[in-house]
Amino acid sequence: MPRPCLKPAELKTALKKLPKWKLAKGGAIKKNGAIEREYTFKNFSQAFAFMTRCAMKAEKLNHHPEWSNVYGRVAVTLTTHDAGGVTDLDIELAKAMDAYSK
Repeated sequence: MPRPCLKPAELKTALKKLPKWKLAKGGAIKKNGAIEREYTFKNFSQAFAFMTRCAMKAEKLNHHPEWSNVYGRVAVTLTTHDAGGVTDLDIELAKAMDAYSK
Protein backbone atom coordinates (compact mmCIF):
# COMPACT_ATOMS: atom_id res chain seq x y z
CA MET A 1 0.00 0.00 0.00
CA PRO A 2 1.52 3.35 -1.00
CA ARG A 3 2.19 6.09 1.51
CA PRO A 4 -0.36 8.89 1.51
CA CYS A 5 0.52 12.12 -0.26
CA LEU A 6 0.93 15.15 1.94
CA LYS A 7 -2.10 17.39 2.05
CA PRO A 8 -1.51 20.88 0.61
CA ALA A 9 -1.29 22.46 4.08
CA GLU A 10 1.18 19.78 5.24
CA LEU A 11 3.34 20.32 2.16
CA LYS A 12 3.29 24.08 2.65
CA THR A 13 4.42 23.66 6.26
CA ALA A 14 7.16 21.22 5.24
CA LEU A 15 8.46 23.56 2.53
CA LYS A 16 8.72 26.41 5.05
CA LYS A 17 11.37 24.29 6.79
CA LEU A 18 13.05 23.60 3.43
CA PRO A 19 13.26 27.13 2.01
CA LYS A 20 15.39 26.28 -1.04
CA TRP A 21 12.96 23.59 -2.21
CA LYS A 22 9.93 24.46 -4.33
CA LEU A 23 7.01 22.76 -6.00
CA ALA A 24 8.06 21.39 -9.36
CA LYS A 25 6.38 22.84 -12.42
CA GLY A 26 5.27 20.53 -15.18
CA GLY A 27 5.77 16.83 -14.88
CA ALA A 28 4.08 16.78 -11.47
CA ILE A 29 1.69 13.87 -11.13
CA LYS A 30 -0.72 15.88 -9.01
CA LYS A 31 -0.87 19.52 -8.01
CA ASN A 32 1.58 18.73 -5.19
CA GLY A 33 3.29 16.05 -7.22
CA ALA A 34 6.99 16.87 -6.82
CA ILE A 35 9.48 19.16 -5.16
CA GLU A 36 12.76 20.32 -6.65
CA ARG A 37 16.01 22.03 -5.79
CA GLU A 38 19.38 22.72 -7.35
CA TYR A 39 22.66 22.43 -5.44
CA THR A 40 25.90 24.10 -6.53
CA PHE A 41 29.36 22.91 -5.53
CA LYS A 42 32.87 24.17 -6.30
CA ASN A 43 33.69 21.23 -8.57
CA PHE A 44 32.64 17.83 -9.86
CA SER A 45 34.32 15.94 -7.01
CA GLN A 46 32.30 17.79 -4.38
CA ALA A 47 29.08 17.28 -6.35
CA PHE A 48 29.79 13.58 -6.79
CA ALA A 49 30.64 13.15 -3.08
CA PHE A 50 27.30 14.79 -2.23
CA MET A 51 25.48 12.46 -4.60
CA THR A 52 27.21 9.45 -3.06
CA ARG A 53 26.12 10.42 0.46
CA CYS A 54 22.57 11.01 -0.80
CA ALA A 55 22.55 7.68 -2.61
CA MET A 56 23.38 5.85 0.62
CA LYS A 57 20.46 7.56 2.41
CA ALA A 58 18.16 6.87 -0.53
CA GLU A 59 19.05 3.18 -0.38
CA LYS A 60 18.30 3.05 3.36
CA LEU A 61 14.91 4.67 2.70
CA ASN A 62 14.34 2.60 -0.46
CA HIS A 63 13.35 5.93 -2.00
CA HIS A 64 15.36 7.29 -4.90
CA PRO A 65 15.65 10.80 -6.34
CA GLU A 66 15.36 11.95 -9.91
CA TRP A 67 18.53 13.92 -10.43
CA SER A 68 21.11 15.12 -12.89
CA ASN A 69 24.68 16.33 -12.50
CA VAL A 70 26.71 18.69 -14.64
CA TYR A 71 30.15 19.49 -13.24
CA GLY A 72 29.42 21.20 -9.87
CA ARG A 73 25.65 21.38 -10.22
CA VAL A 74 23.13 18.77 -9.03
CA ALA A 75 19.45 19.22 -9.89
CA VAL A 76 17.04 17.11 -7.82
CA THR A 77 13.35 16.29 -8.11
CA LEU A 78 11.64 14.27 -5.39
CA THR A 79 8.28 12.54 -5.68
CA THR A 80 6.80 9.24 -4.55
CA HIS A 81 5.69 7.67 -7.81
CA ASP A 82 3.46 4.94 -6.39
CA ALA A 83 1.61 7.51 -4.25
CA GLY A 84 1.32 9.99 -7.10
CA GLY A 85 2.87 12.93 -5.27
CA VAL A 86 4.96 14.19 -2.36
CA THR A 87 4.99 12.04 0.79
CA ASP A 88 6.89 12.10 4.06
CA LEU A 89 9.67 10.12 2.37
CA ASP A 90 10.36 13.00 0.00
CA ILE A 91 10.54 15.45 2.88
CA GLU A 92 12.87 13.16 4.86
CA LEU A 93 15.19 12.76 1.88
CA ALA A 94 15.13 16.52 1.15
CA LYS A 95 16.15 17.27 4.76
CA ALA A 96 19.00 14.77 4.55
CA MET A 97 20.19 16.18 1.21
CA ASP A 98 20.23 19.70 2.63
CA ALA A 99 22.31 18.48 5.58
CA TYR A 100 24.75 16.66 3.27
CA SER A 101 25.20 19.75 1.11
CA LYS A 102 26.87 21.73 3.91
